[in-house]
Amino acid sequence: MAAHRVPPHKIKQREGKTHHIQGDETMYQQPTVLTIAGSDSSGGAGIQADLKTMTAHGVYGMSALTALTAQNTKGVTDILAVPPAFLAAQIDAVFTDIPPDAVKIGMVADAALIRVIAKKLAEYRARNIVLDPVMVATSGARLIAEEAVDALCKELVPRADLITPNIPEAEVIAAMDIKNTADMEYAAAKIYADYGTSVLMKGGHAVDDANDLLVDAAGARWFRGRRIATENTHGTGCTLSSAIASNLAYGMDIDAAVARAKEYLSGALAAGLNLGKGHGPMAHTFDLKSAFIQS
Repeated sequence: MAAHRVPPHKIKQREGKTHHIQGDETMYQQPTVLTIAGSDSSGGAGIQADLKTMTAHGVYGMSALTALTAQNTKGVTDILAVPPAFLAAQIDAVFTDIPPDAVKIGMVADAALIRVIAKKLAEYRARNIVLDPVMVATSGARLIAEEAVDALCKELVPRADLITPNIPEAEVIAAMDIKNTADMEYAAAKIYADYGTSVLMKGGHAVDDANDLLVDAAGARWFRGRRIATENTHGTGCTLSSAIASNLAYGMDIDAAVARAKEYLSGALAAGLNLGKGHGPMAHTFDLKSAFIQS
């Protein structure tokens, strides 16, 4: 079939993409999202989960690595942190060529790296910043040093547009215990008042199951979710925050971005991917349709 010719000056807008048609060539632009996080060699979390999530949302994903990890579904066996100067170079390389429409920040275990990120986000006036403040494991063990926790709270939390802490992380940021939904509401309001940053507190960790609480200038509202019976939950925090960042890159408001991200996360969990000998990864591309995927 012959190509339909369109004058070179015509521009077609569709689903957040701008198509520039020049002669026989069609070029287009996508919303762009940068993830600043660590690498997960097993592919279930970290930048690998972020980039898969971004691909599933139709945005162009980019990455700046904070650390290399040797890990799989059973745990982490080694970590190699990236030098601060090299992290800065990665962020410079992205912002000076393909400025992101949104930024997702994941685990940053070193205070010096945190300060580099904060400086660069300010330098480039980054927008739609979603911070997943990875600090505490499900067991309650601290994953980053106390100095890094202080730097995270002082340097990155106030600069983010949205933070997505789980219950243990919210306890650290709010400096209080969270035992029930009333505590969640009080802590989220306290964090917003202290830092001026919107808070999506994830209601897992036996407090309110799959229901999450959003607090910002518009007040507090709950986003109800469905509990998925699976142990394959590796990378859920990375995936949720990346999905929100992707939706913000499209220009969605925060409520729509959160609601759509939760819907996507539920689908990725419910798809039933079963890999590895521990807590396996999710099916990030469960909704991806392609002629190149073998059935």
